[in-house]
Amino acid sequence: MSAQSLQDRAVGALMGAFIGDALALGPHWYYDLDALRADYGNWIDTYTTPRPGRYHAGLAAGQPSQAGVLLALTLDSLVERGGYDEADFCRRMDEDFFPLIDGTPMHGPGGYTSQSIREAWRRRVGQGLAWGHCGGNADTTEAAERTLAIAVRYALRPAELASAVTRNTVLTQTDGTVVAMTVAFGAVLGMLVEGYALDEQLSGRLMARVKNGLLPFHSVTRGALQAPHPDAEEAPVAGRFPSPDALLGPSDTARAARDPSIRIEPAWKVSLVYGLPCAVYHQFPAAYYLAARFPDDFESAVLHAVNGGGQNQARAILTGALAGAQSGLSGIPQRFIDGLENGTELLEQARRLAVQVIVGT
Repeated sequence: MSAQSLQDRAVGALMGAFIGDALALGPHWYYDLDALRADYGNWIDTYTTPRPGRYHAGLAAGQPSQAGVLLALTLDSLVERGGYDEADFCRRMDEDFFPLIDGTPMHGPGGYTSQSIREAWRRRVGQGLAWGHCGGNADTTEAAERTLAIAVRYALRPAELASAVTRNTVLTQTDGTVVAMTVAFGAVLGMLVEGYALDEQLSGRLMARVKNGLLPFHSVTRGALQAPHPDAEEAPVAGRFPSPDALLGPSDTARAARDPSIRIEPAWKVSLVYGLPCAVYHQFPAAYYLAARFPDDFESAVLHAVNGGGQNQARAILTGALAGAQSGLSGIPQRFIDGLENGTELLEQARRLAVQVIVGT
């Protein structure tokens, strides 16, 4: 693994996420796919302006949603502090972000404020609670969208990745399943940045890290999910998360994506297979599928995520991160960076973080 290729993948993951977020700004949250096609045509292949009355009305093509704003905030904190500094992250939320929102859905940067952020704002600003008591039970991918920067930063240090992603996630989302799936997504992304493939073997590699105490998931099986030894020669791993299932799903999804007898055509219809809504159990499998289906084709992966409708912003930012980690920055078409608001500045910050990935090992 060369430092150059590692940096290329790290930057690709971050820029892929920013690109995916902005590509879905205009056509975000169309659950009526006929209405989506009527407004944007049969295939969306670039940044678009939101229509009046839609979730991000008033914003321009290439701008970020609030997910992109929070990802940039997290990235800036990581770069300036040299790693995850929870006090600095919370200070930025208090001073730079929360003053811009008022706890209602349609107010604030990015045009829409998610449920978990609204709840955190109410508890922190409205009730004056301390950080650590502001998380709610929203089942969305909101935390995963910002913590992907943390996953990239600690890609070579999986135990620290899991710890930092967990601690940042529970600031706004506390449901145990959501936290487990968010940490698992970060662990998968970290392995792709390392250079592993999103394939049938990836979950086994993740489970090996569970057995080695690097990932905090519970496990009682031996080897490749074999029954526990009757003499218990291999002790169960009692992790923070009660089940390793969130680590097992990615390889199953990748197997389906690569099985010639299982075809979702066109690939954007993965949104109909796994579901159009916002919850983690709809979004993560679709992102894994598209990234595994198009491991060397960033553009196809992210555009199929966008064109699937529903909560396509989450699907696109997550797919963009996974696909960008596989293709690297070198595999992302330049036009996507050129059309991204503050694309040059975001690229420079991503490169700074990529340097830390290597220097900080």
